[in-house]
Amino acid sequence: MNNDLFFSNKTDEWSTPPEFFAQLNAEFGFTLDPCATEENHKAPKYYTAKEDGIAQSWAGQILFCNPPYSKAAAWIEKAYQEGHQPNTTVVLLIPARTDTRYFHNYILNRAEVRFIKGRLKFGGSKNAAPFPSMLVIYRGPTK
Repeated sequence: MNNDLFFSNKTDEWSTPPEFFAQLNAEFGFTLDPCATEENHKAPKYYTAKEDGIAQSWAGQILFCNPPYSKAAAWIEKAYQEGHQPNTTVVLLIPARTDTRYFHNYILNRAEVRFIKGRLKFGGSKNAAPFPSMLVIYRGPTK
């Protein structure tokens, strides 16, 4: 397996496997992708790096967020804050790193966690990621 791609700083854009996303979208019906590009956005409304999704309000949206892993902590903190707003749901796809500070501060006992069986193949790669993944789901109160 070529792990160089997954540990490289050349890009932070790892496309979510289409079949995996389709299953999630069928369950949640996403309305916003806060960290996307013109080419890889997963929802009708999206923010690119230019719009800076962390600086935007996510209130009232159903979000899918596969954040740049080099900035995972900032995106997870934002998801935690925004995911507690009324009528807001945030679904994060992140590496299953339970030893991190952000896991203990913003995820453990604060969100629904779904560990993904097996390893995902990101960005059209034929090789599986060298790390396990998880979904972290925040659901704000409904009115």
